[in-house]
Amino acid sequence: MIIEIILGLLVLMEGYVIWNLTRKTELLETWIEDFSDRVADVQRELKYIDSTGHFEADDEIGSIFEGIKDVISDLNNFVEKESVGE
Repeated sequence: MIIEIILGLLVLMEGYVIWNLTRKTELLETWIEDFSDRVADVQRELKYIDSTGHFEADDEIGSIFEGIKDVISDLNNFVEKESVGE
């Protein structure tokens, strides 16, 4: 009788743990998908902003703009690599 009660409580605790971890995993997946979309949007907007090449042509602004584009590109590559690994 005591063993059945202990096993029943153990099953209930395991069920709660699984439910809680699944909920957290789904929340993180949603956050990563939103972050991935934001990175892609920023990269698209940077390309649109500098479609004429004025930012890249300026020395001071160009170096900062290139740095921003490199960081966004690295983030985009990281997100794409992680999504392929799923």
